[in-house]
Amino acid sequence: MIFWIFILLVIAGRLIELRIAKRNEKWILSQGGYEVGHGHYKYIVLTHILFFVSLIVEVIYQGTELSVLYPILFCLFALTQLGRVWALTSLGMFWNTKILILPQKQVQVIGPYKYFKHPNYLIVALEIILIPMLFQAYVTGIIFSILNFVLMTIRIPIEERALSVHDEYQQLGIARSRVILNVMKTIKKD
Repeated sequence: MIFWIFILLVIAGRLIELRIAKRNEKWILSQGGYEVGHGHYKYIVLTHILFFVSLIVEVIYQGTELSVLYPILFCLFALTQLGRVWALTSLGMFWNTKILILPQKQVQVIGPYKYFKHPNYLIVALEIILIPMLFQAYVTGIIFSILNFVLMTIRIPIEERALSVHDEYQQLGIARSRVILNVMKTIKKD
């Protein structure tokens, strides 16, 4: 029962985020903005849907229950949710699940974006690990962590190039942590 309540709440949160993203997208487009890299977006959506399907199937098939580490894992998950809300509210109308560019506006460098270029991607990566661990669905956690990593090696460079239309964006990169992007560049070189 706990599993179903938890999963339904997480899915409801994602659906609310999609409504917010759609509202923000309409506003950005009405201000002269445009979408970049839309070709990979459908794979991101599909991966997130399949993540929940896989999680549900694995938990039902395995008959697993909450991990004995659930107090720690749930606290970590709660922290990711606080981070998610912080990232979303910091960007306000500029936040989106798509890569939308509004050239005449400055890049937003507030909240967690003062410290990381892509904090929401880090939060999603942590969730993809924590949620399956919470319910001992380790196969789902491993498979979708790998899929998410592959998708981010595609998405982040596209987003970086798109944001480079803002002159100040290149300067911001010097001052902020580039943890995720640098890890991806290192792995691509190997």
